[in-house]
Amino acid sequence: MTSNTRTTSTRTRRALLASAAVIGGTALALAVPTMASAHVGVSPDELVAGDHGVLTFSFSHGCEDSPTTALRITMPDGLASVAPTLDGDWTIDVERGDDGLVSAVTYTALAPVPNGLRGAVSMGVGLDEDTPESLAFPVVQECVDGSTEWTQLAENGEDPHSLESPAPVVTVTEATADGHGSHDAADTETDAAAEGATPDPLPTVLGAGGLVAGIAALVVAVLAYRRRA
Repeated sequence: MTSNTRTTSTRTRRALLASAAVIGGTALALAVPTMASAHVGVSPDELVAGDHGVLTFSFSHGCEDSPTTALRITMPDGLASVAPTLDGDWTIDVERGDDGLVSAVTYTALAPVPNGLRGAVSMGVGLDEDTPESLAFPVVQECVDGSTEWTQLAENGEDPHSLESPAPVVTVTEATADGHGSHDAADTETDAAAEGATPDPLPTVLGAGGLVAGIAALVVAVLAYRRRA
């Protein structure tokens, strides 16, 4: 092999390494936000004791890569009423306890929701003055293949974001003297809309980190190439 051939081969290998570094960093930037947002969430995540509200449970993933077929949501103690929202994309099955109150609601999709598309179901709930400060809604996500139980709750001092399968949780605030919280009904709807429109900053930060890692790898590869050229 001649000197020119060896030089060309070396340069080719370095170029391939640089390209691989960029591709790896980009893949990390795309994958990390997906992993960080892989859970069933609830909006709004705050209600006022003694008030009413509409809770929306949403997801944008299946079980691994399998499409979602149903969500079974268990009701916590402390709810005065539950009224599932009729939706043309889902059938609804309501379970009641011995006291007549709704104990669980199962939403079954008329067509499986593909992985990567957002699915959502909602219900109206009523709270009373004795509702606890926190309401956890365990969710079982059924898929074409397999299922995922979103039932984990953070212990005292534990970061909820560290849980692998967290249950959606709604915080209950105390009512003010006029019987309402710090926000009226219109404010609650506005806040809920804003929350739905504003993405969680954590996936963005993590994604940016992955992109930076890819760029840094490219810079290192280019500098190494220049030193050896």
